[in-house]
Amino acid sequence: MTSPIGFRTVGSVPNLPTPPTGFAVAAYPTYASAQAAVEQLIKHDFSIQDVTIVGSDLQLVERVTGRLTAGKLAAAGAASGAWMGLFVGLLMFVFSPVESGVMLLILAAVAIGAVFGAVMGYLGYSVAKGRRDFTSASQVVARRYDVLCQPRTAEQARDILAKMELGRR
Repeated sequence: MTSPIGFRTVGSVPNLPTPPTGFAVAAYPTYASAQAAVEQLIKHDFSIQDVTIVGSDLQLVERVTGRLTAGKLAAAGAASGAWMGLFVGLLMFVFSPVESGVMLLILAAVAIGAVFGAVMGYLGYSVAKGRRDFTSASQVVARRYDVLCQPRTAEQARDILAKMELGRR
């Protein structure tokens, strides 16, 4: 039995990572093509619990998405600070006994938050001094994706996938 956070109860072996098992029945250059192969196996009522997709030769790919400038960071900081100011202003409104000037209180909190955020965004840019002046998105990808099957069903999987490949040509 496992606990809600994934640890096993006292006296049992911890849930450790294990390498995949089975025979490689096909290899694909993209995850989408390996996924299509598994979907093909599903269409043929294959014992799908015997299948594993394994990515090999992993690499971190970082795609540059834009350039950072002091103005962009100041604007992003101002937006973030304004949201925080709105939150603080609303909290002050909820817990304040005074009912007059509520809108002014909230607007002041938003303005102060925006100014503080803009200053912090600009300072963050100036402290970096030209290092990492770009935004990016990172992901881990594999050069090859193998479809593995347990020995008892590997031959059947190879036959199904071979017919699929012949049908494409």
